Amino acid sequence: MPSPFAPTALIGESFVGEGADAAHTNIVIGRKGGPVETAWATALATPSAGHVPFMTVVRPSVPVKPLTLFVAKAAAQGELHQRATWGAAQAGLAQGVADAVDDGLIPAEEADDLLIIAAVWVNPAVGDLDVSFRNQRAAAYGALRAAVTGTPTVLDVQAAAKEGPANPFYTPTAEVLAR
Repeated sequence: MPSPFAPTALIGESFVGEGADAAHTNIVIGRKGGPVETAWATALATPSAGHVPFMTVVRPSVPVKPLTLFVAKAAAQGELHQRATWGAAQAGLAQGVADAVDDGLIPAEEADDLLIIAAVWVNPAVGDLDVSFRNQRAAAYGALRAAVTGTPTVLDVQAAAKEGPANPFYTPTAEVLAR
């Protein structure tokens, strides 16, 4: 009998887009009955001020499969940010997970046995719900693909580190990087 998909935990990350409408998603995939289920249930049962994890739905009363917990990295502030977090980003996450199942990245026959925790960044300065949705859909799929394929590899990380770290918030100069 072949070993099950995600016997313990798979972890992935993806950043898509630019500016305030970019999406940054961290994903943990695991099986019910394992450590991911414990983390999933604990996070759902212990919200903190401004960070209330919730089940991601494709439509009201239709949770995406595998069941996916949306954990906001930024507390929802103001009407547009709330609509982006609970609306566009949630919809993008749900569609990205559904796309991964449709494409066979996550085996459909195992979807009921798996759980996903998604930590999702939605910038409080978000400006376009449609761009936010598209970026979150792509970031969710990219994070799932990274988790399933085990990428980046250590060699990929070492090569990137030789060029120097960089992210949308900070890129050190060559002078700062010098040892």
